[in-house]
Amino acid sequence: MSDDRNQSPDQRNDSGEDKKNTQRRKAKTLVMWVILIMLSMVFVQIFSRSRSEEAQISFSDFRQHLANDNILAVTISEKTIVGEFKSGVPIRVGTGPEIIETQFKVNIPFEDPDLVYDLEEKGVEISARPKSTHWLSYLLTLFPYIFIIVFILFIFRQMQGGQKGIFSFGKSKAKMAGGDRPKVTFKDVAGVTEAKVDLQEIVEFLKEPEKFKKFGARLPKGALLLGPPGTGKTLLARAVAGEAEVPFFTMSGSDFVEMFVGIGASRVRDLFDQGKKNAPCIIFIDEMDAVGRHRGAGLGGGHDEREQTLNQLLVEMDGFDANDGVILIAATNRPDVLDPALLRPGRFDRHIVVDRPDVRGREDILRIKSNNKPMAESVSLRTLARLSPGMSGADLENVVNEAALLAAREDHSMITMEDLERAKDKIVLGAERKIIISDEEKKIIAYHEAGHTMIQELIPEIDNTHMVTIVSRGRALGVTYSLPAEDLYLYARKRCQGDITGLLGGQAAEKIVFDELTSGASNDIERATDLAHRMVCDWGMSELGPIFLGGKNEEVFLGREIVQSRNHSDQTALKIDQEVRGIIDSCRNRAETLLQQNIDILHAMSDALLEFETLDRDQLDRLFRGEKLEPEETLEPISSDEERRESAPEEASDSKEEEPSETPPVVEKEVAIQASDDRVEAERSRTSES
Repeated sequence: MSDDRNQSPDQRNDSGEDKKNTQRRKAKTLVMWVILIMLSMVFVQIFSRSRSEEAQISFSDFRQHLANDNILAVTISEKTIVGEFKSGVPIRVGTGPEIIETQFKVNIPFEDPDLVYDLEEKGVEISARPKSTHWLSYLLTLFPYIFIIVFILFIFRQMQGGQKGIFSFGKSKAKMAGGDRPKVTFKDVAGVTEAKVDLQEIVEFLKEPEKFKKFGARLPKGALLLGPPGTGKTLLARAVAGEAEVPFFTMSGSDFVEMFVGIGASRVRDLFDQGKKNAPCIIFIDEMDAVGRHRGAGLGGGHDEREQTLNQLLVEMDGFDANDGVILIAATNRPDVLDPALLRPGRFDRHIVVDRPDVRGREDILRIKSNNKPMAESVSLRTLARLSPGMSGADLENVVNEAALLAAREDHSMITMEDLERAKDKIVLGAERKIIISDEEKKIIAYHEAGHTMIQELIPEIDNTHMVTIVSRGRALGVTYSLPAEDLYLYARKRCQGDITGLLGGQAAEKIVFDELTSGASNDIERATDLAHRMVCDWGMSELGPIFLGGKNEEVFLGREIVQSRNHSDQTALKIDQEVRGIIDSCRNRAETLLQQNIDILHAMSDALLEFETLDRDQLDRLFRGEKLEPEETLEPISSDEERRESAPEEASDSKEEEPSETPPVVEKEVAIQASDDRVEAERSRTSES
């Protein structure tokens, strides 16, 4: 045991894997030997069996031949007599011709005590064959059953992954980090500085415990990583595994509860037993909400296996001493559904928030993700970081990977800034679609997007447009992409009203120009209404005052309330509807007024969109200065646009120019005209949540 404790985690992991591989090889070898032995016995039985040359006769015929003194010799066994005629006897086999046979075989139907006496009387030579054991026949009879049993045992061992026996369901499925996996360290993690500091302190405590114990500090019992998907919670845990020189066990929250009752609690006990045997060590549970959800009513009845597992987890976390050196790290993106007993100090002493990175964090992440990729000198990661607010680490990694795929597809020698921007637009806005739109619908889309752009330019409280296009992207028929001066964390009332006005600008332009409304504004209306509801019910930005009127949106199956309750009366609900309608009507009237006052610019922008399809920031500034865009001033179209407009090569395409480093960052907000049956849910709340 002491030798095992002196080994490194990688060595212990390798030795454990070697043992499992050895067990698998032994099982396969055993099965192969059993099969070979059985096949050999079958062949021996087949080829060693002497070919029967005796003719089969009845017992009555045998008695008749004996009475006629035509039997020369017999060999008597337990149930048969094999003998030889004195002279050949013609015997017909089936429907064939008669054959002269000199040897015969007869079955003895019953015990005949006078048979031997009659044979001796006729002078027949008598011999006896000893009773056969037929062990080979018995074994061949049992062969199918033996084969099935061995096969089932082999399958069970494979299903258990080489664990101890076929009934080890209650054993933990935790895996020890290490082996051939690429090692991840804190240098590979960026954009989450505060979370790195907290976890680095835990790693340092494990490496140098005396440094902290001299101040009376104890080792934290647990750390809970909280944050939205894709922000790097699991990556941080892998970095801890790479930095800590102690065993690191990893397990998913969904691995605890399965079909058998009591399996979850048994696996929790086994997991912590492994941790205590290998202390000091770290246990990481990913997707903690799968096992740690709030205990409560829920739906249905009876005993909840998941609650039993959670109870055992609570006992184990509060049952071992801090000096044991066992630390539990868990990750979840649903902290709201976790049980309060799980979150209290003494179980999870640290709640580490892993949020989306700011502009500096995004730049650091992009630098790490582009380390092993050939980048052109013109690439500015700082500019790209400013153009991608709200993106998580996983999103940024996807941007770099998509840019690499684009560069490879078009046979570039290096990844260019244009590749990165196109990849970002593809991820945020969706891929360009090659669809055929009528001239009338195309004109409506152009005025719709021009209306959004005009409002964003005319209202100072909201973000200006970075790029507007009537090229179909994703499920949107057109997109208006705006940019902020900085990352936003709070929303003011004027900004909310301005955003609602901008969302309604597209439909306002349709009404002014065509005196008609289309279904393309469905998503705009939905988002504007949602933002107005938040202003009234959640943020106190109405005449109703600072009162929280929003209901809790608890899911039925989270162990909370089955029926969603409302904390206000019917009269208050009517006032809420009136306030929301008042905000929407006021913003719609404001949008129509602004567009009517600048109708000439609206027409010019719509014409430019119909001609060039995509307008960037520089071209929009020229339009607002009253300048006319020339076709040669636009950029070369990207390849997908060229293919889409092969029938009209004289038309130029507008794509976005590379922005200088001082350009303000892009907000992750889009105003898109939608097809009647499409909704862009992914971007639904980007502009309405603070």
